[in-house]
Amino acid sequence: MEIPKEDVAAVLIQFNPWWGKLPISDLPKWKRSVFRELLEWVTNPPTHRAVMLAGPRQVGKTTLLLQTIETLISKKIPSSNILYATFDHPILKLAGLEKVLEVWREIEPKGEGYEYLFLDEAQFLKDFGTWVKHRTDFNKSTRIIFTGSACPLLSAGEESGVGRWHTLPISTLSFYEYLQIKNIGIDVPDLANLTELFALSKANYSVIENAAHNLTAHFHEYLLRGGFPQTSLIESLPQAQRLLREDIIDKVLKRDMTALFGVRRVLELEQTFIYLCMHNGNIQELKTISNNLGINVATVQNFINLLEAAYLLYRIPPFGNGKEILRARYKCYLSDPAIAPAILMKGKSILEDATYLGKLVENAVLVHLKAHSVTSQLQFSYWKDSRSKELDLVLQVPDQLIPFEVKYQSTQFEDKDVPGLVNFCKDKGALYGYILTKAASDIGELQGSKNKSFKIMKIPSSIFCYWLGKSEINGQSILI
Repeated sequence: MEIPKEDVAAVLIQFNPWWGKLPISDLPKWKRSVFRELLEWVTNPPTHRAVMLAGPRQVGKTTLLLQTIETLISKKIPSSNILYATFDHPILKLAGLEKVLEVWREIEPKGEGYEYLFLDEAQFLKDFGTWVKHRTDFNKSTRIIFTGSACPLLSAGEESGVGRWHTLPISTLSFYEYLQIKNIGIDVPDLANLTELFALSKANYSVIENAAHNLTAHFHEYLLRGGFPQTSLIESLPQAQRLLREDIIDKVLKRDMTALFGVRRVLELEQTFIYLCMHNGNIQELKTISNNLGINVATVQNFINLLEAAYLLYRIPPFGNGKEILRARYKCYLSDPAIAPAILMKGKSILEDATYLGKLVENAVLVHLKAHSVTSQLQFSYWKDSRSKELDLVLQVPDQLIPFEVKYQSTQFEDKDVPGLVNFCKDKGALYGYILTKAASDIGELQGSKNKSFKIMKIPSSIFCYWLGKSEINGQSILI
């Protein structure tokens, strides 16, 4: 279909107000933790590559692009050398990338220096991976930054995109970022490394306990609203959950999956996703899902792969290697803890369901660890021993194992209450283990773990997520 150039021009002028020396309207002052790394790749890249922002819908990728553009303009980059185009827009999608670039240069003549192409929702462009490859190889004066929300580009990139683009994964808001954008200020002591906790005095623990007490209610609200900037700012919780539900079901499952991956059995895909929401954080057996939903195993496996490609799902393998995980069952977690309550239409009543609330917290902990600044160096797994004692999460870093157990309940803990964590430390030689708890008073070394070859620390889950999010903003790690 031939789209008139004047129609394309009208859309581009609307999306690029800086061509007319106008400011970018409604741009928030707060910035995601990844902004620093993105700006470095745009202004002073370590190597000549495009940059891909990859993450779920409504996570703030477009805002990151516009904040980067605003920064470039403040650095006196010629505004005519900056193009923003979103291919979620029907006119631009039908026109195609080459026509967009042609119309851009008919409107705005090239200035001195690099050209900057900010291409939003690039997964809707045909053969985009090949275009990026050629543009990166043969045009060194262009810097390309693009986003994807349900992206087949990553798998295609294994062949055509190797060395052509650098991927920056964008997770949902951390608990720390959530508090920032809602302008909630709470005095929490800083922490440089988790192991510092073992040397603190009772007075220090008391300060942390008070901070955790002030965080608890906000943390519960975060679990229900989630880390999506738009929904986190909506005052009404039912309205926020409805918006999140519509974005996922209508835009991702029913539209993106059909357009990008050719999914025709949308109802069965939706049923599979709802099943995973109901069993969030559990070890999943494909045959069990197949029997429960009446969908064959191969289709279930394909749907789970697609949900991962849409950044709605994380899969965590069991700890081990080789034959140990060859036919292993994976744990499945959602990409944000608030997705399940929104999809299942559960409001604040979920806070009274101790078991499900614990799973939401476990989900939040995983999301925070995944988003942490050093996650590119970390491997994630869960562990189950020969005695069927399970451990929620194991982080593997060079020469170090860091085990975590989420126990989001009000009772006091002893060694016998966390057998999976204790057995893992014994069997695998982990020096430090961590229990992530509910009560603000649950801070300090686990009684019974002292005078052993390993130490176990109790940390309130809310303050643990706060520390992780803040250290990510600062470009540091509290894990190693």
